[in-house]
Amino acid sequence: MTIVYYLAAAIAVISTAMVITRTNAVHALLYMIVSLLSLALIFFTLGAPFVAALEVIIYAGAIVVLFVFVIMMLNLGAEATAREQQWLQPKAWRGPAILCAILFVEFLVLLVVEPGQAGAPAAVGVKRVGAALYGPYVLGVELAAMLLLAGLVGAFHLGRRVPSDGEEGES
Repeated sequence: MTIVYYLAAAIAVISTAMVITRTNAVHALLYMIVSLLSLALIFFTLGAPFVAALEVIIYAGAIVVLFVFVIMMLNLGAEATAREQQWLQPKAWRGPAILCAILFVEFLVLLVVEPGQAGAPAAVGVKRVGAALYGPYVLGVELAAMLLLAGLVGAFHLGRRVPSDGEEGES
């Protein structure tokens, strides 16, 4: 179990470093998917299958689809078509595919070889998570909420359109 944990952690670190260092947005997005899947496997090995499922569904699913839509909307024209043809070549998929294959083998080992140890630490229920978040960790929850609110206000002010002199609008 600890081997799976440490191997998934190493894959998470490697793929996150690849996300940061890639200049091509699609390559970085592929490595980001690998990083999120490895984090889900880490959560699963720590006895939190619900959090692992949320990691896959929300982050590796919905958020990455949003990123793909933004990337596709920003790439317009003939140059984007040539770039998309380059993405279809196997060399762009080789690294993420190898890391995902390792994660898949680890997951199979957890489910098939060691079925009794799939959640070695006691599984944590939703009630205990809620009690912990609003008990001793309430300050962290409030700080995260304030940070998200600040990000939302900042995104609004950066994205709003300022009316020119001849246009009507609110000031």
